[in-house]
Amino acid sequence: MEFRKLGNTDIDVSLICLGTMTWGQQNTEAEAHEQLNYAVERGINFIDTAEMYPVPGRAETQGLTEKYIGTWLNQRGKRDDLIIASKVTGRLPYFKYIHNDVHFTPDRIKQAIEGNLSRLQTDYIDLYQLHFPDRSTNFFGRRGYDKHDAAWEDDFYGTIEGLDALVKEGKIRYWGVSNETPWGLMHFRDIVKETGMAGMPVSIQNPYSLLNRSFETGLAEIACRENIGLLAYSPLAFGRLTSKYIEGTDNESNRINQFKQLARYNKPRAIEAAQEYYQLAKEHGLSLAQMALAFINSRDFLTSNIIGATNMDQLKENIDSIDVQLSPEVLDGIHQIYELNPDPSV
Repeated sequence: MEFRKLGNTDIDVSLICLGTMTWGQQNTEAEAHEQLNYAVERGINFIDTAEMYPVPGRAETQGLTEKYIGTWLNQRGKRDDLIIASKVTGRLPYFKYIHNDVHFTPDRIKQAIEGNLSRLQTDYIDLYQLHFPDRSTNFFGRRGYDKHDAAWEDDFYGTIEGLDALVKEGKIRYWGVSNETPWGLMHFRDIVKETGMAGMPVSIQNPYSLLNRSFETGLAEIACRENIGLLAYSPLAFGRLTSKYIEGTDNESNRINQFKQLARYNKPRAIEAAQEYYQLAKEHGLSLAQMALAFINSRDFLTSNIIGATNMDQLKENIDSIDVQLSPEVLDGIHQIYELNPDPSV
């Protein structure tokens, strides 16, 4: 396993991070524990979860993912050799079953962390992330921008105060952002520089895959120059960048088929691009999934690639991508396909 520094910290995280958002929805507790055991055996030390998981978010299942990790941590012990990342849910009306549609205030953050820690059965979280912006802006595939639509009262200071308090209490070690924009990330950085609170955000968790490379515009340069690296989520585009949908071996339980509301990877151009990437991988003796993951692993602005799986065969294939080095010919082929199909799943 390869390791990279988590921002400007002394923490080394595995280049492959174990994502967990299917646990409690598509995976049982026993399956979650099996995945965790195997991942650790393969050298993964980085596990990512969230207050709202599993996905799709529902009141009936909210928090199950963290509970499954918590029972495993309790059985395993040796907490300090792992890097656990979790998130606080942001302000969207849909998530009123988690909280009462309030901003990332110090009180909201304090309330959330107590739930995270209780479910995870731990005293601290290594990386605590704001799940998405606490304002109307472009994330989850939104395009365009209208400042009249996006009016809101800036409370970045209050958010950082809440995170600073958790750091001082020892409940979190570091913090990061997710689904954030270039302006948002730099605004957080500037306020921390101005106030001296809570350290810099050490990471940004945004979507990044062959079907969505929007991170490269604006955020990639920030990630490199400010050392706030990408934690890439949905690297296989909910499974669209695997062979099953192209070879016809998918079934009704597969993610894209089961959850029609998760539609960003069902766009016609995304499907066409995935087929072209599949042909490129096949020509070079690679699996589509491993080619897609290996491309992400090779990016300079990447800190860790968050893989997920619903069965052990998928998990093994995804982790094995760490050993795949893409040739110049494959990288050139990816570039040519991307030029004709830029970001079809944004």
